[in-house]
Amino acid sequence: MRGKKTNNSSLFCKFIRFWCFIYIIFFCSFIFLFYGPFTKFQEFWITSAMTTKSHRFLATWLYSDNHIKKVLENNKIVEVNEISDPNLIHFRKYTTSIYRNEYEKQLLERNNDDLYKLIPVKGRGYQGYLVAIYDASRIHIATTQYLGEKGESILDVSKRENALVVINAGGFYDPNWNGNGALPHGTVISNGKIVSDYKDAFMSGGFIGFNQDNKLVLGSMSKEKALEIGLRDAVEFGPFLIVNGKRSFVKGNGGWGIAPRTAIGQRRDGIVLLLVINGRLPSSIGADMIDLCDIMEQFGAYNAANLDGGSSSELVIQNKITNIPVAGGRDGLRDMPTFWVVK
Repeated sequence: MRGKKTNNSSLFCKFIRFWCFIYIIFFCSFIFLFYGPFTKFQEFWITSAMTTKSHRFLATWLYSDNHIKKVLENNKIVEVNEISDPNLIHFRKYTTSIYRNEYEKQLLERNNDDLYKLIPVKGRGYQGYLVAIYDASRIHIATTQYLGEKGESILDVSKRENALVVINAGGFYDPNWNGNGALPHGTVISNGKIVSDYKDAFMSGGFIGFNQDNKLVLGSMSKEKALEIGLRDAVEFGPFLIVNGKRSFVKGNGGWGIAPRTAIGQRRDGIVLLLVINGRLPSSIGADMIDLCDIMEQFGAYNAANLDGGSSSELVIQNKITNIPVAGGRDGLRDMPTFWVVK
């Protein structure tokens, strides 16, 4: 009996020592990552947390306000201070089989009757999809049919709109990450009329929308001005990535961290680019603002803007989820208020 007790005691001591060792390793790793001399992880953590609105505590619990402010000042995006000029967009059809680069080949090598083309994209740490839309007149804003009460799943909207392609659009009121997608931030214009006008999210940028000539317009302006210049479908969000062919200046990681991303752009030939990047996955951590600028620039965007990201980044093609959403709800989807719909 004594031998059994001794063995049990020995096993218990080994168990305690093992978990003490694991705890020490974990604690030391934590201190090294969050407070060590290599600041890249700290910048990633702080900028990712501070742009979520609902998860800022992940940064504020660990760092002082002054440290957070310093990191954000060293990681920011300075937008081009212009309104995009729709007169610089000229729709054209291609008959050539000679392409300037591999990206243009991917875009232009298609059947003439194709409305869209799905193009996989990948880079260091991210994977996602770019959808080229060849007829900008087919792109519209759709909203939840319960606007002001609750949002809708992107799949439900896709089916109701009989859409070919759908992505998420603007941001929305989301207190403590428990919002139901009822209230889009900023002004929403659909078919030339204001359908929602809730407070701005203050995400820089401004109006992102198509005018009556089906040209993407980016600009910081009043809602009255947006209607005056003829925006037919638009949301308010940002930041702007490229305006009139000029790329925004990104310092550090842009201050937005690394996460799932959605963006929209248009080339000078009128082709629209819808971009959705997977994130928070082992196979795809996500993208930062530099990545978005790079991808849009590679595919020839003349104007481009960031849309709502994180757990809102979703792409549906012909009523099937194409990317890997990370909301964790039904089918990993979030109920949201606004969507860019192609039909």
